[in-house]
Amino acid sequence: MDATVLNPNPNPNEKVTIVRTERGLTIAGTRITLYDVIDHLKAHYPPKFIRDVFNLTDEQLGAAISYIEAHQTDVEAEYQEVLKSAEETRQYWEERNRERFARIAATPPRSEYEAARVKLQQRKVQREATKQ
Repeated sequence: MDATVLNPNPNPNEKVTIVRTERGLTIAGTRITLYDVIDHLKAHYPPKFIRDVFNLTDEQLGAAISYIEAHQTDVEAEYQEVLKSAEETRQYWEERNRERFARIAATPPRSEYEAARVKLQQRKVQREATKQ
């Protein structure tokens, strides 16, 4: 893996925790990108929740947030590119699979699954009845 080391705080005694990999800006020693952290920050999740979701240390999360704040313009531009790329990929696969999904939806149910389908329908009715 080709990684460029980036230090959010230029103190030489401090551990470096942000690297640039083929996945983008990443917390060193993890597969967590800064874009993952930004998603959660923009959703207004608290730092402790973000730390626990990604199984990060306080230092790792602190370094990520510090880097994001120190390089806000560049990181935000990259983040927007990541979002755009993800949306293009989603649209591509949605379009590519549109016919397949339509064909699957039009296929009649298989008779060997009828008992399971009836059981699921009964449970759905029971759940709806308990909600009311």
